[in-house]
Order: sequence, then structure tokens, then C-alpha cells
Amino acid sequence: MKNSNLAVTAAITSVLAFGGAVLTSAPAEAAAKEKCYGVSKAGKNDCATKTSSCADTAKEDNHSDAFVVVPKGLCGQLTGGSTQSS
Repeated sequence: MKNSNLAVTAAITSVLAFGGAVLTSAPAEAAAKEKCYGVSKAGKNDCATKTSSCADTAKEDNHSDAFVVVPKGLCGQLTGGSTQSS
């Protein structure tokens, strides 16, 4: 009986430890990204803009207030990319 309790306890501890590792890595991943304006294709923007109400609704390519989320530092390397909305 003790061996089965030990196995269950070990399994629960492993799940909790893994879950904690996943939760702590999520903010680090989010911090390593940025909004890049002016580079999305029509209908492929990531979120609402001044002129559209929802993601995937940009009316034209490279619209200055439509953005996509990219790894930090990449936006400046893209033609027309800006980290600030126009």
C-alpha cells in the first residue's frame, strides 16, 4: 500500500513541477515579441485596428495601423516595418 501512495505522490509532484515550468516560461516568451505595424497582408493582421474591428480583417496590404506579432528585433529588418502605429 505504501508503494502505491509513493507512486501517486511522485506522479502528482512531477505534474506540478512541469506545470510550474510551463507557466514561468510563458511570460519570457511574450516579452521576446513585439507588434510590427505596416507589414501584414490584407486579412492577415493579428488584432483590431483603428479601421477594422477584429483580427484578420485588414482591408489592404501593409496598412500602417495593422500589425502582426513578431520576434523582438525582427520588425526593424522588414521593409516598411515599424514598432509604432501611424
